[in-house]
Amino acid sequence: MNQERGLEIFSGSGALLSGHFLLSSGLHSDRYMQCALVLQNPAAASELCAALAEKLRPLKPDFVIGPAMGGILVAYELARHLGVRALFAERENGVMSLRRGFSIKPGETCVITEDVVTTGKSTKEALEVVSARGGRLVAVAALVDRSGGKADFGVPLETALKVDIAAWQPQDCPLCAKNIPLVKPGSRAK
Repeated sequence: MNQERGLEIFSGSGALLSGHFLLSSGLHSDRYMQCALVLQNPAAASELCAALAEKLRPLKPDFVIGPAMGGILVAYELARHLGVRALFAERENGVMSLRRGFSIKPGETCVITEDVVTTGKSTKEALEVVSARGGRLVAVAALVDRSGGKADFGVPLETALKVDIAAWQPQDCPLCAKNIPLVKPGSRAK
């Protein structure tokens, strides 16, 4: 999949929003990639994840895991295309945890997947869950990389789409300076 096709899928889904947004990273932005609007369409989710799977197939992961909420559907669909298990990690008392009977055997390899990578915070939290059980990360996959190339996980980061969207610390946000109301569209409670 090329960048043009990825943009076409996201634009056609109405997934690129404009406004003043509080990201799950704590940063502020004037645009937001609402991947749920893409993922509500199974054909679009399948096309995006099939393209990611082709990039990741040579790594032969044992499972795919995504942090809740944004990574759950992506992990499932990517795992389906790779023919491996799909797991998700979720916060329990504010800490990323593996629950619901999921298990990771020491030495198993995985891909951690996200809907959008900005700072990589959720991915790193999921990595802690995997590492604590002896799992080994071979790649990170995301539908969208909006990190500007700054997200580094020590393994390949494969994406369907790379976008250049500004993000600011709250004290540096020009939208806050203009008193534009802040909206929190993500799933993480602050």
